[in-house]
Amino acid sequence: MQYKRVLLKLSGESLMGKKDYGIDQDMVAQYAEDIKAVAKSGVEVAIVIGGGNIYRGLEAEKGGMDRVQADYMGMLATVINSMALQDALENTGMKTRLLSAINMEQICEPFIRRRAIRHLEKGRIVIFGAGTGNPYFTTDTAASLRAIEIEADVVLKGTRVDGIYTADPEIVKDAVRFDNLTYTEAYEKGLKVMDMTAFTLCQENKLPIIVFDMNKKGNFMKITQGELIGTLVHAE
Repeated sequence: MQYKRVLLKLSGESLMGKKDYGIDQDMVAQYAEDIKAVAKSGVEVAIVIGGGNIYRGLEAEKGGMDRVQADYMGMLATVINSMALQDALENTGMKTRLLSAINMEQICEPFIRRRAIRHLEKGRIVIFGAGTGNPYFTTDTAASLRAIEIEADVVLKGTRVDGIYTADPEIVKDAVRFDNLTYTEAYEKGLKVMDMTAFTLCQENKLPIIVFDMNKKGNFMKITQGELIGTLVHAE
């Protein structure tokens, strides 16, 4: 295996599958099978999921809602998505733990760094819910922060696009894909890999990022085996 411990970042929208909102159980089941295969190969897997398929704090703020209130609602949406993925993973026979940045004793454990690492060492798939537990921070930032805390080897950002392009390939048909970039190149080109806080955390800690198409079955496994899939963002 190329990596011993990885953090997989999934967007909330990725769970919609072919739906316009909410959770597509078929898509969640496909993700669960892909994640199970990687975990069974010996790679320690941690996951952070967004909540955009259920609720977006930034959009609610534009409609007049208090930003802090809206962000907390968004954090709860990430917990719903985390619970859905947890259930799908356990249906495949995998052991999981859901750790939340907001205390919800009835449904998940509180986030404690040493406990999270111990779960990973025991072969459990760890899902981090509720972002960082603070408003004004995205789940991209939560993914970078948790990856650093658990000493992950890489952040794998699973999207529906197969890497980083010069422009949105779903809009600009002649957009060019990058195989790899340094943090400086990505910044200077104005490429939106992650939000700036998340990106800076990775850069300062020399934590590589790989953006890849998670919807293509088997891609997650191929990356952990060292295949060049998607776009790698790395130190100088």
